Amino acid sequence: MDITSLVFYILSGVSVASAFMVVASRNPVYSVLFLILTFFNAAGLFVLMGAEFLALILVVVYVGAVAVLFLFVVMMLDIDFAELNEGFLQYLPIGATVGLILLIELIMLYASSLIAGGSALPNATPEGMTNTEALGLILYTDHIYYFQAAGAILLVAMIGAIVLTLETRPSPRKQNIAKQNARTKKDGVELVDVKPGQGL
Repeated sequence: MDITSLVFYILSGVSVASAFMVVASRNPVYSVLFLILTFFNAAGLFVLMGAEFLALILVVVYVGAVAVLFLFVVMMLDIDFAELNEGFLQYLPIGATVGLILLIELIMLYASSLIAGGSALPNATPEGMTNTEALGLILYTDHIYYFQAAGAILLVAMIGAIVLTLETRPSPRKQNIAKQNARTKKDGVELVDVKPGQGL
């Protein structure tokens, strides 16, 4: 078994195990950490396939989304930050373990490319074409109808969410554009002659 197969089995095994721990963990902080570990391992598998662009997109978009999701979870759970900071040490072992696993996997990915002289990481794109260009060519030519269908589904879902959450009021305030355009200076300005010592 070569180094590429070994790295693949390690990345896939850790990815499956961490995905299971996302569901199995009762602590939401642990679940988020394991979810980030899963995304990083999936990005490593993309690198092994020669799809560096997808790996970077996975890390940037999904890990960033997980951070935002974690922020919303903290806001919804109404966690006491003072109490959370007091129990910081209880999260240190699992956080250090996840960081150590990520470091070891990055070293193994780099070592696998050095040992095999670059042949361990196959090139998934044709010669003379970048990974991003190949992905865009496939997405916007061969699978353009699926791409448009996905956009239409997202549009329908967005319109449906707006319709479902729209509140109807009995007497909503509306603008009368014709009345606004027909308004004159006489209708908009009123001169009031206030006598000294008197109010309006």
